[in-house]
Amino acid sequence: MECPSKLYYTGKKDQYYDSKLDDEFLKSLAEGGFQVGELAKRYFPGGYDIEDLEYETAINKTNDYLLRENVILYEAAFRFENLFIRADIIIKSGDHIQLIEVKAKSFDPAKDSFMGKKGGILSNWLPYLQDAAFQRYVIQNAYPGLKVQANLMLTDKSQVASVDGLNQLFLLYKEGNRQRCKYTGAENIESLGNRLLKIVPIDTEVEFIFSKTSPDFQQLIHQFEGSYATDEFIEPVFGKQCGKCEFKVTGEISELKSGFHECWQSGGHSLDDLKQPLVLDLWDFRKKDQAIGSGKVFLKDLSLEDIEPAKKTAWENPWLSRVARQELQINKVKNKDHSQYLDKEALGNEMATWQFPLHFIDFETTAVAIPFNSGRRPYEQVAFQFSHHQVHKDGTIEHKGEWINTVMGQFPNYDFVRALKKELETDNGTIFRYANHENTILNKIYDQLKSSNEIDKVELCAWIQTITHSTDSSTEEWVGHRDMVDLLEMVKHYYYDPLMGGSNSIKKVLPAILATSDFLKAKYSKPIYGTEIKSLNFKDHIWVNLDDSGGVFNPYSLLPSVHPGISNDMLDDFMLDEDADIMDGGAAMIAYARMQFTEMGDTERERIKQALLRYCELDTMAMVMIYEAWKNWCK
Repeated sequence: MECPSKLYYTGKKDQYYDSKLDDEFLKSLAEGGFQVGELAKRYFPGGYDIEDLEYETAINKTNDYLLRENVILYEAAFRFENLFIRADIIIKSGDHIQLIEVKAKSFDPAKDSFMGKKGGILSNWLPYLQDAAFQRYVIQNAYPGLKVQANLMLTDKSQVASVDGLNQLFLLYKEGNRQRCKYTGAENIESLGNRLLKIVPIDTEVEFIFSKTSPDFQQLIHQFEGSYATDEFIEPVFGKQCGKCEFKVTGEISELKSGFHECWQSGGHSLDDLKQPLVLDLWDFRKKDQAIGSGKVFLKDLSLEDIEPAKKTAWENPWLSRVARQELQINKVKNKDHSQYLDKEALGNEMATWQFPLHFIDFETTAVAIPFNSGRRPYEQVAFQFSHHQVHKDGTIEHKGEWINTVMGQFPNYDFVRALKKELETDNGTIFRYANHENTILNKIYDQLKSSNEIDKVELCAWIQTITHSTDSSTEEWVGHRDMVDLLEMVKHYYYDPLMGGSNSIKKVLPAILATSDFLKAKYSKPIYGTEIKSLNFKDHIWVNLDDSGGVFNPYSLLPSVHPGISNDMLDDFMLDEDADIMDGGAAMIAYARMQFTEMGDTERERIKQALLRYCELDTMAMVMIYEAWKNWCK
């Protein structure tokens, strides 16, 4: 349904690169999806698990169990013609089957709805409902004598966990090449406390999908079935969805073919053409479909009218507006201009207002489906780590402090903010973050503290207000006198380099700045970090390393991976939203999840902890290096 052309590449992992093979596992690991699936089974005890991977065996076992009058099955297998599914939970009662599709997606019964105000299904729910609709269709046709009712089972955000350590009762382990989850708690349902998963009937939405959506859903199913069975390539419809294609090969992967490139070649574009920047690469561009639909595939084909027809000029602010930044990116491509843009005067004026010592902070956080502690809701924010660099007026740099929680099942937020307060309260120096994440997290902790019984909550809340501003969801309004400065906003307003490729992620900005700053190259090509510059995790470290062509290696790519066999870059990319700038940190989320949910020895736990400390330290050191380059360029 995302893109029918993907059917041709799907299931050919030995031929075509497919990032989703890792992405779905990683997302489930980061958010606790494996635990949600196992918890759902606990709510329906006494069932039979169809564990067989071989299709025929799984189908035969399912058929045998369904001969019973009443039975509960997990991962039951169904086939109708060339359609095959595995259902999360099946409850058979006489001639009635209840299909329960479990999703680690949050749902608030008092607020959320699947249908929009205009009558259609909301786009953020449509894939989940189409999935369940397809499953119901297969089961109903495989067993036409039974009545099938479809349900989603979702994490209920209105519920509060009433059991401490519930999450840690579901541990991940490897069985061969399969990731499994086992429950280690008591067998009685009461020991699980409040029900955190809610069954939501969706037959109305399923009927809508089959009867009121265009093109016809049933017809599409059989069209796709035929194409898949005969290995027929369905001609692509090009659009913004191509930007997130899981079959796109990057320069790091050469042994597998790129479905993305084959699709665009089928549209008449050569591989040499596709080396040019595409419309898909334009930062925060909201009219990709219109541009591609009108035949404008490459950035060089776009004009200001394509971006914002109503605007007379994009340069109407004293800094780069969104449209002006897009126009700048396009013009750099058109003119083959590889130079950076830097508004030295405006940036210099901003920098002149900053007060020493300067503090650069970065948080690592997670939000999991099953809370770690009682009193917490599904997907509440958990802050488990920070790093803090400090720059003094004389230019001295030091990794001033850090904090990390690695204890399984511990709610760290209050100790986290106490440690952060201790780091930052000794002076009135300017505090920097990269993107709005740190402000959002401190607002969340502020709300958690207000409803807590912590004896120092008033003091902690008052301090949080000094370095933050309230968000749209806050019940109060404030702007702290030391409200953190967002370096991402500085990048958006005053700095652009074509090497960033349209991204403002710090993982793209840092290597671009290292590649163009002679000052940084000269300074950090020497082993001074961890000796002349104080570091808590590095010794004699060199940040600027050149490749054979004289280019600078991305420092993030040289850090030890937090997950075996997968680079940190790939872990971050799977969490990255192309239209947002804040979804760095996927590697840290995965590492923390592994320490919380996986059976591992002390040696492996310590290895991951050390990798996390280095990773977070680089985030704040990256901010320092960006600051240093700007200071040098602005004099």
